[in-house]
Amino acid sequence: MTLYSRDAETDAITALAPIIPVLTVRSVEDGLAQARALVAGGLTAIEVTLRTPSALAAIAAIADQVPGAVVGAGTIVSPDQIDDAVAAGARFLVSPGATTDLAEAAAAAPVPFLPGCATASEAMALRELGFRTLKLFPAEAVGGARLLAALAAPLPDLRFCPTGGIDLVKAADYLKLPNVACVGGSWMLPKEALAAGDFARVEALAREAAGLRRL
Repeated sequence: MTLYSRDAETDAITALAPIIPVLTVRSVEDGLAQARALVAGGLTAIEVTLRTPSALAAIAAIADQVPGAVVGAGTIVSPDQIDDAVAAGARFLVSPGATTDLAEAAAAAPVPFLPGCATASEAMALRELGFRTLKLFPAEAVGGARLLAALAAPLPDLRFCPTGGIDLVKAADYLKLPNVACVGGSWMLPKEALAAGDFARVEALAREAAGLRRL
């Protein structure tokens, strides 16, 4: 069994800002514009979801053209996506959940990996592979801050990046918990602002999110 060994790198990425914005990109240009606004607002760790045809190309462009950005790939759902995302320039990877095959591939990944979980049993299974920082998804739907508070005592060595259904107010509540490393979300990327090309608003919302305080 492969044990995960990238805790220090994972900690460094989750420490960059209290929020990791989650991007769904329509094109390479759209991804670049979103990333530039987020970095200007102080959110430098950026997760691009592999949900659109442009995602891998956008990751490569962001890695090459946006100074200060630490770009990762999200919605990793199969082991073969790991190599593709890393080859594109992803510096960290995120999954919504973790099958046995994906978890084992994640443990051997060449970059930090935040595997997803939704229950105590799933968190414990990932812990057995050596992971100490996990994504809780879909956070609000599975119990949110109350669930994480309950997990803190029996699983004190685990930290989480809750993602799913979180806004600015809820993020502040999560960040008060000792086992929350950072929060994932997309509220600083409102659809109407992106459709209008209003990246000044994205930057302002990113700056507000970057100002949130952790415990």
